[in-house]
Amino acid sequence: MSSTTERAVLAGGCFWGMQDLIRKRPGIVSTRVGYSGGDVPNATYRDHGTHAEAIEIMFDPSQTSYRALLEFFFQIHDPTTVNQQGNDLGMSYRSAIYYVDAHQKAIAEDTIADVDASGLWPGKVVTEVEPVGDFWEAEPEHQDYLERQPNGYTCHFARPDWVLPKRSETAAE
Repeated sequence: MSSTTERAVLAGGCFWGMQDLIRKRPGIVSTRVGYSGGDVPNATYRDHGTHAEAIEIMFDPSQTSYRALLEFFFQIHDPTTVNQQGNDLGMSYRSAIYYVDAHQKAIAEDTIADVDASGLWPGKVVTEVEPVGDFWEAEPEHQDYLERQPNGYTCHFARPDWVLPKRSETAAE
């Protein structure tokens, strides 16, 4: 494994399901759930204001690309519902990509355009693309939740047939 890792911060509804699926991907070094994109300092589960439930992902770019991570993100949540994932309603459950630099922003915008053009989802992508801000780590009971509670609630699942058409790596990155 290379000694270089990159950071991604994504919000796509309940963070338990996102973490459980993303952590199993090749090249994922670590994940933690928390709150990002909002207005409350030191956010907690009970008081996170306008923050979204988010996942911070550290990944090895020699094993997976940011583009591949985003493509999987769009497979496991519905990016066409405003402030909702499954039965979860509210700003906490919005779809958002919090980019760490201009390169990630460009890849996010390009990936969203490709998802929209693919017709895989029945509506237009409403995923927010914003610069990353503070990430407030969630309480210990929320970390690795579905590993400890294998039958716990989730509204996330892989849709293996919902794959974007292949592009050349130079175009994708």
